[in-house]
Amino acid sequence: QVRLVESGGGLVQAGGSLRLSCVASGTIFGIAAMNWYRQAPGKQREFLASITGGGKTNYVNSVKGRFTISRDNAKNTIHLQMNSLKPEDTAVYYCALGSNVPHAAWGQGTQVTVSS
Repeated sequence: QVRLVESGGGLVQAGGSLRLSCVASGTIFGIAAMNWYRQAPGKQREFLASITGGGKTNYVNSVKGRFTISRDNAKNTIHLQMNSLKPEDTAVYYCALGSNVPHAAWGQGTQVTVSS
């Protein structure tokens, strides 16, 4: 059974940084594409970034240049480095497994709150 666990969320001031992590178990992580999404209160879940097993990345325009997705296959982990955070980045952040939609698995989410 695949399990994804996010961590690293918290409260940060505008302009600050956070690094989110997502640890995967129960899957062949090294070849799996992984994704980050977020969901703000009252809004639909939004795709942020993806990374293939080979390390190719893709970002939504709203986070390009501020967020960086990376992976450590030895630790079955992906990260989302978030810089220059804005209050509108406040949301629950989720990782998801696989390149197909619907994704094969989702984590439980980690809350990010950016104060102005």
